[in-house]
Amino acid sequence: MTSQTPQSTRPLRVLAAMSGGVDSAVAAARAAEAGHDVTGVHLALSANPQSFRTGARGCCTIEDSRDARRAADVIGIPFYVWDLAERFREDVVDDFVAEYEAGRTPNPCLRCNERIKFAALLDKALALGFDAVATGHYAKVVELTDGTRELHRASDMAKDQSYVLGVLDHRQLAHALFPLGDTVTTKDEIRAEAERRGLAVAKKPDSHDICFIADGDTQGFLASRLGKAEGDIVDETGSKVGTHEGAYGFTIGQRKGLRIGTPAPDGKPRYVLDISPVNNTVTVGPVDSLDVTALTAIKPRWCGTAPSGPGTYTAQLRAHGDETPATAELVDGTLTVTFDEPVRGVAPGQAIVLYDGTRVVGSATIATTTRATAAA
Repeated sequence: MTSQTPQSTRPLRVLAAMSGGVDSAVAAARAAEAGHDVTGVHLALSANPQSFRTGARGCCTIEDSRDARRAADVIGIPFYVWDLAERFREDVVDDFVAEYEAGRTPNPCLRCNERIKFAALLDKALALGFDAVATGHYAKVVELTDGTRELHRASDMAKDQSYVLGVLDHRQLAHALFPLGDTVTTKDEIRAEAERRGLAVAKKPDSHDICFIADGDTQGFLASRLGKAEGDIVDETGSKVGTHEGAYGFTIGQRKGLRIGTPAPDGKPRYVLDISPVNNTVTVGPVDSLDVTALTAIKPRWCGTAPSGPGTYTAQLRAHGDETPATAELVDGTLTVTFDEPVRGVAPGQAIVLYDGTRVVGSATIATTTRATAAA
């Protein structure tokens, strides 16, 4: 079956989401150069934008808004700022805090793509007569000869961002445009392209931090909203080995920052194995106890038709994680996954994204895990 990307179809009315960074600026420029009728939009995501991170590839500051406007002027496209601060606070920031409070580990970038860029923004774009939303993500939408579309990994695996797009359904994919998806170049070459195009953001640094945590201190951010709540750190036998100021400040697989006064019997490092918000307890133990052989995941979202029956896939568990072979099946709305080999660092609240080759099958939110060695 032959395929084509949306870039090869008729000219579209495109709303380009411009964060103020180099990737989204080059994506907007490429969309315009391809003959599309492009309008740039910057999303104001904070009621107090000066409180968000500055000097990086943010998407939330006054500085970012100005950078996006300057890029749009150079490209020669109309530009607007849309205020989605309240929606962002409710759907991303409040969700982030609630998930940590419940002992889970969320991915705010994935949630932003699902609820802001390809829900709130896309719905508004379609209502205004636009055909597609373009972003600077590194991923590909492939259109098949029957008109259906698939989400695939970027041509350059080193920059692939399909994991955080695994929440997009077939309707959203029908209106998504990723002009950087076919790029097989280094980030320096993307910057060089931006410089050739006269875009001032060419030298703007990237940031991989959470945009709404100004100083990068996630634990401090959560403490300011949830308050300090001292509790016990225990080992696998239930023996107290230390204390903490809030279980929400830990993630499964964490090694650093545990501040445990009592050394392990074998002298080896200990890792966070379990977080219990009910009794405010954090359980730690040896690294081998992190081995996960299976999991269940809820709220599945499929990038096309939902699979039927058990299937073999590769699974990705973190935005920059490796793929691992697995068998998965949807049973009564819950995804059950069994790994060919044990994996580590798997926490409830994270997303699992399934792939068939380079094609993104879909994603779900991890609910429970099965360990090779059960934690106490």
